[in-house]
Amino acid sequence: MPALLAAPGAAPRRAPVSSIALVDGNNFYVSCERVFRPALAGKPVIVLSNNDGCAISRSNEAKALGVRMGQPWFQCRALQARGLVALSANFALYGDLSDRMMSIAGSFAPRQEVYSIDECFLDFTGVPGDHRAIGRALRARLQQWLGLPSCVGLGPTKTLAKLANHVAKSAERKPGSYPAELASVCDLGQLAPDALDALLAATPVAEVWGVGRRIEAALQAQGIATALDLKRADPAALRARFSVVLEKTARELRGLRCLDLDDQPGPRQQILVSRSFGDPVTRLDDLQQALSRFASRAAEKLRLDGQLAGAMTVFLRTSPFRPQDAQHSASITLPLPGPTADTRKLADTAVRGIAQLFRPGHRYAKAGVMLLGLEAAGAQGAAQAELSLELPEDHAGHSRPTRDAGRLMASMDALNRRFGAGTLRVAAAGGGGHPLRAGEAAEAGRARWGMRRERLTPQYTTRWGDRVVVRG
Repeated sequence: MPALLAAPGAAPRRAPVSSIALVDGNNFYVSCERVFRPALAGKPVIVLSNNDGCAISRSNEAKALGVRMGQPWFQCRALQARGLVALSANFALYGDLSDRMMSIAGSFAPRQEVYSIDECFLDFTGVPGDHRAIGRALRARLQQWLGLPSCVGLGPTKTLAKLANHVAKSAERKPGSYPAELASVCDLGQLAPDALDALLAATPVAEVWGVGRRIEAALQAQGIATALDLKRADPAALRARFSVVLEKTARELRGLRCLDLDDQPGPRQQILVSRSFGDPVTRLDDLQQALSRFASRAAEKLRLDGQLAGAMTVFLRTSPFRPQDAQHSASITLPLPGPTADTRKLADTAVRGIAQLFRPGHRYAKAGVMLLGLEAAGAQGAAQAELSLELPEDHAGHSRPTRDAGRLMASMDALNRRFGAGTLRVAAAGGGGHPLRAGEAAEAGRARWGMRRERLTPQYTTRWGDRVVVRG
């Protein structure tokens, strides 16, 4: 392979030179678990999806045992005899550590795009200094402050930064796959042109961001097998045969910036909350309790975004993987009386919707709600938008004044944030008179519709009762 780095001082950066970084947490879910259970370090560990269905995060040791991404738990359960540790997904913990990780990463660059729970792009364009050195400092800080391992990839474009992160991870995990000096932190912008081409030639086209299996097969049929082949492909032909997206990908591999950072993502167009049940649900009251809880969660997201919903779709279905069961799948979209973020109105709509869909004699496996017709709460805020022109009636048929729903919902959110999710909730959501513990493990223990999470670890950072106590 040609010399990797350009000769020092031979080709100084000309400002402003586009420089994008992708920061990615390694085996993120497993790494979060290891922060509070260091005894898991060096052991094969996997995190399972909802209902403990399949592996969604694997330690390197678990990968070495042969556990595949997405492999059903029942297929790898026998590996427990060889030391495999399986844990239920603890999204409360992962979300909190992700927020902290993004906060730290964002402090290193003027612009940030949070791409996923464990990835973010940083724009170092115009930032003086050695960007690879900054990447090393960032990686060290994440490790020291949070205990989370990560890799940093840098390049002139988002596509090259994503590819650089792949190189950094591969060089770290699989010595010999790429030059060792590119492990952990890789800056493709510092490579000499011939060295960059050699690296792209050693990278299968499937590793390029946005090239999925179907596109890979089509590219292979066109003789485009590596990232270098895609870089050298005719952009016009790529647009004609595939899409403008793939054309931009090829241009980005050439170092031409076609994709900007989306550091201020637009408002959501819809909000979906759904769950697969731990056990089949056959009773309407259980479904109504579940849907009320889902609507409450959707309402919280809605208020967090400062939006109101105009309609709600309610759906349910039986399991297509149980052909011996009678099958039923249905949905209904219900308009709301007016744009609202009121938990009570949304929960009531969900309860009414599921009652219309329910058919006795079926074993339902999944249900959910989707909020539609979202709009900004407006300058007056949700509180004023919630005011109704018609006074509701009490049980005796007498009109009574409408309370300030916006302030009530704000108080509800504040209480739930302070004392735990579900502390204050609508009665239809169930739970009797007992305060709910944060997270769904408690729900699973009380409700037939709850998820199966038999291997759930404590919520160390989001629930006082689960905090780690150190005794001297």
